[in-house]
Amino acid sequence: MPIALIDTHCHPESDSFRQDFEDVLGRAASAGVVQLLAIGISAATSQAVVLLANRHPGISAVVGVHPNHTHEVRPGDWAKIEELAFHPRVAGIGETGLDNYWKDVPLDLQYDSFRRHIQLSRRCDKPFVVHCREAESEVLEVLREASETASLRGVMHSFCGSQATADECLQLGMFLSFSGMLTYRRNDMLRSVAATVPLDRLLIETDAPYLAPQQYRGKRNEPAWVLETCACLAEIHGVSLEEMAAITTGNARRLFPLSSSTLSLQSPG
Repeated sequence: MPIALIDTHCHPESDSFRQDFEDVLGRAASAGVVQLLAIGISAATSQAVVLLANRHPGISAVVGVHPNHTHEVRPGDWAKIEELAFHPRVAGIGETGLDNYWKDVPLDLQYDSFRRHIQLSRRCDKPFVVHCREAESEVLEVLREASETASLRGVMHSFCGSQATADECLQLGMFLSFSGMLTYRRNDMLRSVAATVPLDRLLIETDAPYLAPQQYRGKRNEPAWVLETCACLAEIHGVSLEEMAAITTGNARRLFPLSSSTLSLQSPG
């Protein structure tokens, strides 16, 4: 039986895909990818991914404001995100979270935005997607706070944190998603963390056009290459590629509200 993969985090609205978008979808379909989650990072890109989802049955949208763009929010932007959140082709809220790497966006703005996204995810009954870069303790602080009022339904996108962070995220009910970084030669520590994640909490993603897996490092990443991460995760857990594909796809369908009518991508032609 052919494998069926879901790339739970990519940015197909990116200019990087403008020239060969249909070919990218075709290669994804050929690799066994049956669903993409297209992630918004601003009001404008959130509108763009919803338009993509409307045009392509194999794409679902996730809408929100990336922490690195919270200082760029204009009047009316958040109202647009709230409106889009209830759209039937929207499967999640984000990406949100905290980023303390660039240090050019005040953390108080990021905290406020993060909390707003979690609240919105509860209002529309869709999971939230968390970006965390050099902010593990701060992200955990917000997640702990949110868990005091209701159970958490979300995913740590492109997880690359410590074992302690992984353990607490799992305890709080979060899913952990792994990207091409899992395949990097020197990432033994991340692979050791991934080995401890229960099978029912694992997701895979590309974050395309970023974070191409080891075999393609230096190139533009694309959804077809989520297969590489799935294969690496299968090896880590000692299961077959087919088993890991079934596990991660089942988990994605359990976490995100994905209609069965949207789970196929047609090759261009």
